[in-house]
Amino acid sequence: MSDVVIHVDNLGKRYRIGERERYLALRDVLTRAITAPARLFAPRKSASSSNGNSNGDHSHIWALKDVSFDIRQGEVVGIIGRNGAGKSTLLKILARVTKPTSGHAEIRGRMGTLLEVGTGFHPELSGRENVFLSGAILGMSKAEILRKFDEIVDFAEVERFIDTPLKHYSTGMQMRLAFAVAAHLEPEILLVDEVLSVGDIEFQKKCLGKMGDVAKSGRTILFVSHQMNQIRRLCERVVWIDSGAVRAQGLTGSVLADYETACSDAEKTREGGRGKSAAVRFLSWEIVGPGSEQHHVVETTGPVTVRFTVEINKPIRSGRHGIHLYNNEGLNIWGAAAENLQLDIGIHEFNFDISTLPLKPGIYHWMVSLWDGGREEDLWNCVPAMHINTPPMAHPQDEWAGLLNMPYEFSANPVQESPRSPLVLQVAYADADAEGQRS
Repeated sequence: MSDVVIHVDNLGKRYRIGERERYLALRDVLTRAITAPARLFAPRKSASSSNGNSNGDHSHIWALKDVSFDIRQGEVVGIIGRNGAGKSTLLKILARVTKPTSGHAEIRGRMGTLLEVGTGFHPELSGRENVFLSGAILGMSKAEILRKFDEIVDFAEVERFIDTPLKHYSTGMQMRLAFAVAAHLEPEILLVDEVLSVGDIEFQKKCLGKMGDVAKSGRTILFVSHQMNQIRRLCERVVWIDSGAVRAQGLTGSVLADYETACSDAEKTREGGRGKSAAVRFLSWEIVGPGSEQHHVVETTGPVTVRFTVEINKPIRSGRHGIHLYNNEGLNIWGAAAENLQLDIGIHEFNFDISTLPLKPGIYHWMVSLWDGGREEDLWNCVPAMHINTPPMAHPQDEWAGLLNMPYEFSANPVQESPRSPLVLQVAYADADAEGQRS
């Protein structure tokens, strides 16, 4: 028996630009049923007419087009892509919020959704009443809500205000309560759409920990996020949606590396920035050393060797070689220089043996140059980019993770109170004697 619990086959969703999607009322359904026989004999519209043409029809846009993938039971799969790529539309179709235009999707198992926190909340009702209302809308039974009620309230940290009308809650309190309700669903399949950024930084850590617990419980999770650290921590596989289509899918590390490279402007070769001299030319760069099977991917915090190959077409007698490392936002992470180089004509290798490279996962860019005297012979913004594909060891939220990915071990140990040293006792007695003499 197949263990595939989500099967998506050539799924497509088309919207008409400038028009809201219409939802049918009961009278519309009855009218369609009554007029169905007459419509059988009505002339059909041509495909060109339905898709929009020069006769004045509205134009259409495909939010999703021919999307296919399978997710197996117990997998945690990330959905990534730029804004407007179709990620949320995909989850809404899977959650049966909207219908597909073409293709189909099969869901096998009880499904829960965390698409929009606060679903079903009413400002005039108390927090307690809203927990029951929202839980019921999300598919929880009354008995299930009662069983989890104390846990939900404790997680949201709103116990003192649980009987206060929701309209008196701050925005952060409402978001915490809404996430707490949704996070305590116990479905076999969970769809999550960018909801781990609610509340303050401490509550975000709490949310991420809760999702980690859900992932470890063996449930199937489909997770949309723009936080790449979250994707790396939670997901085993990734599906990359680009312009409504699946651009890539596979193991998290390799797909994220390709995605971050595509998002980087620095990936483009900037030949205009190179020196005018034909005497020197940087040819290539690569990662060499133990375990470096991929030439531009780093999967360890060190040691690594970075090698640059350069072609020298005239003798260099007073050479200076500069190197810089930039992150994906263009921040200069590190720079160094080698002075007084003497290089003969031929191919040379410049090696940098780096004992540790504790950078957080992502895309980085090298820039190298070679000068002779005061003349710039070549300057190269190295391509392709360097991918750091180490396990994340920093803060789960990208904006708090900093620049480094340093391995560490944490422990919390009680401090044992030690007896006072003889020196301290001697000073104490000396102070007492002085006090006695003064008295």
